[in-house]
Amino acid sequence: MELTGKLAEAFNTQLTLELTAATVYRQLAVEMDVMSLSGIAGWFRAQAAEEIVHAEKFMTHMTDRDAHPTIGEQPAPQMNVKTVADAFAVSLAHERKVSEAIRELYRLAQTEGDIDSIPMLNWFIEEQVEEEATVSEILDRLKLVGDDGSGILRLDRELGTRQSAGE
Repeated sequence: MELTGKLAEAFNTQLTLELTAATVYRQLAVEMDVMSLSGIAGWFRAQAAEEIVHAEKFMTHMTDRDAHPTIGEQPAPQMNVKTVADAFAVSLAHERKVSEAIRELYRLAQTEGDIDSIPMLNWFIEEQVEEEATVSEILDRLKLVGDDGSGILRLDRELGTRQSAGE
């Protein structure tokens, strides 16, 4: 079934949002590098790589269905990050934005009767639940640690063990 109309446009918007998320995570990695937290910076870089994989899933789905993926304009990330908790708060806010966008795509696919998109969107819904839960857990741990430098360094070491997508 060819992907056309509102749903094709919405998928293009989503793939742009996924690439924007990658840029947000790249900037958060920079912010952590500036704070000399290379493990957390690596976690954010891995997250950025994962967001690119997500965008590619949308592109592949679209081309498989004779639609033309088009990357839209991406705004430069605007954030005020002074602490590790600030960085993860930015991350959680962005993940929630992406989650709602995926849910809107699901609703549109249902409205349009596009059952071919539902399996992929189900995967994304599950992925977003996991993404939000992971970032929320990190934020909870940061609240427990507070300003304790040794606790932040332990978290930095732990998060630095994450592998990038495809590794």
